[in-house]
Amino acid sequence: MIEGQEGVTWEQWLALALATEEAGLGGLFRSDHYRSIVRGEPAGALDAWAILAALAARTERIRLGTMVSPVTFRPASVLAKNAVTVDHVSGGRVELGIGAGWYEAEHESYGFSFGTQRSRLDELDRQLEEITRQWTSAEDVEPRPLQRPRPPLIVGGRAGPRTVAAAVRHGDEYNTTFPSLDEARERALVVADAARAAGRSPLRFSMMTGCVVGADAADVRDRLGAWRAVVGGEGEPPLCGTVDQVTSRLLDYAAAGVERAMLQHLVHEDVEMVAVLGEVAAQLAR
Repeated sequence: MIEGQEGVTWEQWLALALATEEAGLGGLFRSDHYRSIVRGEPAGALDAWAILAALAARTERIRLGTMVSPVTFRPASVLAKNAVTVDHVSGGRVELGIGAGWYEAEHESYGFSFGTQRSRLDELDRQLEEITRQWTSAEDVEPRPLQRPRPPLIVGGRAGPRTVAAAVRHGDEYNTTFPSLDEARERALVVADAARAAGRSPLRFSMMTGCVVGADAADVRDRLGAWRAVVGGEGEPPLCGTVDQVTSRLLDYAAAGVERAMLQHLVHEDVEMVAVLGEVAAQLAR
């Protein structure tokens, strides 16, 4: 999971994507923001869907998607078409993460209407319905996605009633950010109970959280120093340690109900850490 708004160049995107394939990881997801959140100016963003289309043409295996695209940036038809395009370029490897949006400053900078939280959640409901329609039943919308019945839809949130209801109606996966173990367990139960009450199959429950991992203690110390230089503090991300330590912590999250983890790699210049994440994935697969 790469924070694209923090000044990631095209050359860095390509290096990260190729490293992700080489490491045997399942996918590369990216944020969809237009203004920096952590590094500040002059960091900025290349457009999420343009980058995913370009990476789709240069990769062969990994899944590609947003975590998450705000409904305030694009009309539903544009977002649906962007995702379909990446699905075709990639040979059926796209996933659409979608959310209501929250970062007011980027809306002001780029002239997007921000509205109220309620209006944004209403738009989330509307866009999910329209995207699903265009991907599955609209007779006058072509081409359809390659994936059948459609690409996976991931709804992001903190297990509040509106986002959970939207995911249960239209989604395949519910993603929550930076949860503690107890929060992950509680949110997973909320989503599972809502799906059961609606009489539908369970949604995949996933999380996005920060990570620094190293081959040994010295490697972790160096990477944590680089991470602190980026965030400007003395803390550490929720997952921080050697391959064995991060693997153990992820197994704890799996026991709490987390089925997939998007690990935020905030120091995107450090392409070598992707290979270490591959070692974590290999241990989890055993």
